[in-house]
Order: sequence, then structure tokens, then C-alpha cells
Amino acid sequence: MTISNSLKLLIGIGLAGAILLAEARRRRRATARKHDFGAFVERFELLPFPPQPHQSLSALTFAINDIFDVKGYVTGFGNPDWKNTHKESESTALVLTSLLMNGATCVGKTVMDELSFGISGENKHYGTPTNPLTLSCIPGGSSSGSAVAVAAGLVDFAVGTDTTGGVRIPAAFCGILACRPSHGVVSTIGVLPNAQSLDTVGWFARDSSVLHRVGHALLKLNSVEPKRIRHIMFADDLFQFSKVGAQKTVYVIGKAIDNLSGYQSPKHMNLSQYIASNVPSLKGFCEPLTSQQSGSHVLKALSSVMFSLQGYEFQTNHEEWVKSVQPRLGRDAYDRVIAAINTTHDNIKALYKVRNEMRGAFQSLLRVL
Repeated sequence: MTISNSLKLLIGIGLAGAILLAEARRRRRATARKHDFGAFVERFELLPFPPQPHQSLSALTFAINDIFDVKGYVTGFGNPDWKNTHKESESTALVLTSLLMNGATCVGKTVMDELSFGISGENKHYGTPTNPLTLSCIPGGSSSGSAVAVAAGLVDFAVGTDTTGGVRIPAAFCGILACRPSHGVVSTIGVLPNAQSLDTVGWFARDSSVLHRVGHALLKLNSVEPKRIRHIMFADDLFQFSKVGAQKTVYVIGKAIDNLSGYQSPKHMNLSQYIASNVPSLKGFCEPLTSQQSGSHVLKALSSVMFSLQGYEFQTNHEEWVKSVQPRLGRDAYDRVIAAINTTHDNIKALYKVRNEMRGAFQSLLRVL
């Protein structure tokens, strides 16, 4: 083959590839428009509870992950085999009841990672919701459908769960706002567990005022103005893990604080050192290093504890069902589930000791603020 013919062949292959990619993107956009970006797994309408005077969430619509119980509906947990082996819920999750009492209307359940065990947002059974921000990118999970429904303007806000990033990650991927409050602040009664020591109800919105109103309802704040936060602290050592320059980030946030009234000048701290000093049980999970543990070393140990605790609690909650049903799972979900089910956990007391020490350390830190 001559050089000229080889060049023509390469150009031809390149053009064909470009055409195929363009067609694939066109079809994906068409599918997204036709199927509401693939966000929903089940559509229904739950109206606000009567009487219906003007409430804080009146006229707002919302969606929920398929992890929240709704009376008369089977909670699918992102997997058809789970749905087929469970009965209709006899009651409704407290968080959903609270939103309905505050005037919002629920319009359906959304797609999620299977068994809430993933961060990509992909689902082989119900399809992966299309990221409205970037159609060619995954939406992030586990609460992918809820984030997509908000980002696409299908609802005013949505509710999901965050165990190891299930609300924060899809919010970032889809370019919307979200709140993952402190663990246990919002009730998880009527929410299927992945790992109860970590499972946290969170919410999404495009508009900051809506995010605030939903938070006001779920956090049970009084109608009077709550006590304002006066102190803000920068965990300086954590900014080194950001791709955005630390100085730029701190400067931008600092200038924003300067424009607000009533705030004191931000404080600065090394959070990794604080954790190392106040969570002594964590040393048992640190790799051998030196007496002066580096920040990343401490955070890696903390991450190891978190994922070990998640695996143990998932095993405790769902091992019997997984072994008896042998559900069909996507590859990523299968790997995570099997790893959790087959792992022997011989350091459970140490895991919970780290958890309890961490809670105490942060409670002490927040009291200072």
C-alpha cells in the first residue's frame, strides 16, 4: 500500500469514527429528551397533606430515590430482583411525610446505583440517567436519578442518600447544589439501609433559596431566625488535594465572607493533625510510617475505616438476601457486594471505636467554633 493510500485510509477511518460518534451523541440526546433523561424508575403523584394553607414548600415538586418507602409501593433499591422479592411498604418514610406536610408534591422515584452500593450512578437494569450538564459523562451516584431530575429541571428539588458520597458526587457531576447534613440529623426511618453508621439523607436543588427552604423543613428549624454561625474555619491541609490552587480557593471564600455582616475573621487549622491527636484508635489502621503521620496518611487510614465499616454493615444487613436470591447485578455492583459479603471482619470493635472517637472529636471542635 502506498503512503497516499494509507493516508486516505486513515482519513477515511477518522471521518467514519467522527460520524459514528456524532450519531451516537444525537441519539443519546434524543433518548434523553424522550425519556426525561432516564431519571425516573417509577412515576406517581403524592399530593401535600390537607389542610393546605400556604406552606414553606407549596407549589414545589420533588422526586425521591428508590430507597425511600412509600405506602402501597414496593421499594426497589435500584434492583429488580430486590423489588420482586419484597412486598409493598406498609408506611411512608418520615422524610417524605415531612416534605408533604410542608406543602411539596412528590412526582416519583428515581434511578440509583443498585443497593445504593456505587458512586458512578450507572444501573444496568433501569438504564443510566443522562447527565444534563454533559451528555457524554456519567451522572455520578448513588443518587444519580435524583440529581439528574433536578439538573434537567424536571423537579424543583429531590432527595437522596449519601453513604460515602451518594449526594455530593452526583451534585458535583451534574452541576447543581446539594446538602449532605450531619449523620443522624434527618430521620432515616423508612429508608433502606446500606450502612447505617454512614447513611445520611440529603437533598438537591438548582436554586439556593429552594435548597434553604427544604433544609429548613427537614432540619425542623423554628420559624424564628436560627442562631447564625459566626465562625468559619479553613482546614488548610485538605486544600492540597484539590486541583484548584489552595490560595485561590481560600481567597475567594475569604472575600465572600468579608461581604457578609456579623462574621469573624476565618480561623485556620490542620485537620489531619487534629484527627491524629484526638482519634487515637485510628493509629491501628495507619501504615507504618513515622511518629509524625502525614496528612494523607491519616486520611487514608480514615478512608479505610469508613469502607470497612460500610462493608461490614452491608454484610450484616443483606448477606442472607444476597445468598438466597443471588440477584442479577451490574459488574461494579457485583464486585462491591461480593467483596462485602465475603470479607471476614475481625476488627469490628476497633472500627466502631474510631467512629465514636471521630464523633467526639468533631463535637468538641464545633463547640469551640
